Amino acid sequence: MSDTTTETDWYGPDAATFGDRLAAAREASGMTQESLAKRLGVKLGTLQGWEDDMSEPRANKLSMLSGLLNVSMVWLITGEGEGVSAPDEEALSPEVADILAEIRAMRAKMKGQAEKLGRLEKALRLLLKEKG
Repeated sequence: MSDTTTETDWYGPDAATFGDRLAAAREASGMTQESLAKRLGVKLGTLQGWEDDMSEPRANKLSMLSGLLNVSMVWLITGEGEGVSAPDEEALSPEVADILAEIRAMRAKMKGQAEKLGRLEKALRLLLKEKG
């Protein structure tokens, strides 16, 4: 497990996804998924897809999300800029903090593996195209 005294950028690109930041901002604003979807004019499943990182909103909906949730668009996309405050880690038990740190480390490793997989798939497609 990792040292829980290290400072973590909770909503930065290494610790959180777009969906994580969207869900955190929605919860911080006190809205349910249903109420936010209705205010945006999208189906509940669409919003759930964004929060689950299965899809991303178009620019106009991203702008609306930013305004409704009172966070910057840049923060929603990257985790940098004006957003919601990170959870108070001091309120967490050491066991919970350790598990969260391990989850963040696994997510970063998985992201690297997914990027490597994407590069390999692209290389394979190019080779198959050349031979075909």
